[in-house]
Amino acid sequence: MDARKAADCHVPTLPDWITDAVASVGTLPRRDAQIAFAIDLARRNVDHATGGPFGAAIFDEEGRLIAVGVNRVVPLRSSLAHAEIIALVAAQQKLGRARLNGDGRRYTVANSSQPCCQCYGAIVWAGVDMLLIGARAADTESLAGFDEGPLPEDWTGGLERRGIQVIRDLGREAACTVLKAYAARGGPIY
Repeated sequence: MDARKAADCHVPTLPDWITDAVASVGTLPRRDAQIAFAIDLARRNVDHATGGPFGAAIFDEEGRLIAVGVNRVVPLRSSLAHAEIIALVAAQQKLGRARLNGDGRRYTVANSSQPCCQCYGAIVWAGVDMLLIGARAADTESLAGFDEGPLPEDWTGGLERRGIQVIRDLGREAACTVLKAYAARGGPIY
């Protein structure tokens, strides 16, 4: 493929229903509301059959929504199209910088589930200050059959040593319900 044709390729990243999902979201300063929103994105992604059971949302220090992502691996045929990656790229594009907190402000990523090894690495470099997690990797693996890949033994400590606060098990039961719903639909396992 020549460069001109490659530049003409357009790959949509988010499903159409996202517009409605974020339209009424104002400021969500509370962590439980932020994680509930990320889990709702995951649920909608399963309900609409537009990808895997994962959602992510990025908020600034006041709780303003910066960007969202949902898992789009199968529809986009890309192993990189995880919810966190899509949300981080969208936030970086919106803010105009690779490190979100490069402006001195604090940013939170709310994930419906614990990041896999790929998303863990992206979070390290993205300039986030807090990571909120619903379901654990063990839940993702046992309830929906996903292989989350290898993480460092003390992965939370690794993030915290880099200044990224990790809060786990927020809305875990609701996040697990989404994983179960996905498995019950026979969603593609990858």
